[in-house]
Amino acid sequence: MTMTRFKSAFLNLVHERRAVHQCTDLDGLDQLCASGVVTGYIGFDCTAPSLHVGSLMQIMTLRRLQQAGHRPIVVLGGGTTKVGDPSFKDESRPLLTDELIAQNTAGIRRVFERFLKFGNGPSDAIMVDNSEWLDDLKYVPFLREVGRHMSVNRMISMDSVKLRLEREQNLTFLEFNYMVMQAYDFVELNRRYGCRLQMGGSDQWGNITAGSDLAGRMGLPQLYGLTTPLIATSSGQKMGKTVSGAVWLNADMRSPYDYWQFWRNTEDGDVGRFLRIFTEMPEAEIARLENLQGAELNEAKKVLATAATAMAHGSEEAERAAATARETFEGGGTARDLPSIIVPREKLAAGLPVFAALVQAGLAASSSEARRAIAGQGIRVNDVVVVDEKAVISLADIGAEDAIKLSYGKKKHVLVKAG
Repeated sequence: MTMTRFKSAFLNLVHERRAVHQCTDLDGLDQLCASGVVTGYIGFDCTAPSLHVGSLMQIMTLRRLQQAGHRPIVVLGGGTTKVGDPSFKDESRPLLTDELIAQNTAGIRRVFERFLKFGNGPSDAIMVDNSEWLDDLKYVPFLREVGRHMSVNRMISMDSVKLRLEREQNLTFLEFNYMVMQAYDFVELNRRYGCRLQMGGSDQWGNITAGSDLAGRMGLPQLYGLTTPLIATSSGQKMGKTVSGAVWLNADMRSPYDYWQFWRNTEDGDVGRFLRIFTEMPEAEIARLENLQGAELNEAKKVLATAATAMAHGSEEAERAAATARETFEGGGTARDLPSIIVPREKLAAGLPVFAALVQAGLAASSSEARRAIAGQGIRVNDVVVVDEKAVISLADIGAEDAIKLSYGKKKHVLVKAG
């Protein structure tokens, strides 16, 4: 049985799920959450057409806030994206056009549909864009109202800024304004929606506390900040990044099958932690699964993969991905839901070298890597091991699903189709 530490259901939940790193006033926030509905927010800048797994901790935190009876606000950074968050960056972010920011904003909106319930109820989520207030600010009045409360001494002492300056890397005046804008977001959200809580990753601590401090100087009620730990894998790799790129949450940027595979390939030491953070499985079942050993632990990884995929893409897509994996890895068959590439029919008619197909399919980074894999008998075509590095695939190899199944090891598969 899980022991309760806090008065509020929300803090007990995020604490149980290992999702608390720092808080500006833990006892005060606990009392606030125990006494009624609290409105809290997290901001997401619109730098890409989708969020990736690196943002999933924050999305789950908003979800848990809502599950505890409170109201989450998703703040899309249509305004702050125009400046770019310099936190712990070695150089300035590229400036995006208004059109590209609008496109990215539309893509990011879709991410939240499966995680939060939106509506007009007391705990229903709302989504806002900070360009609504930031774009219309007048510079001199803003400096007089807000700028006079922001200490430059404190700003340059924050780790996110100090590290940049210590490395003698350029920090533009544009970027220096980012924390002022984020601090003002908190103030504006309190004025508009009664927001009392800002959450974010631990790298946002300086920006979050700047907002709560600004509110106090401007005579607003006490505002609270809560951060979550930054997530890395047991081997030290940043969460959400893979050799092939970011693990996007939108299905049009990463298929549900590939998303399932990402979680299935979780390192052994991360299974229990990821089940707690990224699923809603009961603690007793998580404890059982994380204590499995050897081949049995692979079953726990499949449970994690299916549960995490259901959160992002729905139960139907998750079960389909799991079934595809079973058919591919255990049944030796070709499945229509595998990733696929199109190769011009004339190329296949002439014969495409297997090593070239591996590179084109993204299974190997270079021809030399592909040749080494073939030499090591790690490549299969239609489940048959390739032993000749000069081997080719052709129209004659097209089989089930009107495709050629190309495999690198036991876990990487791509269908090659004639176009």
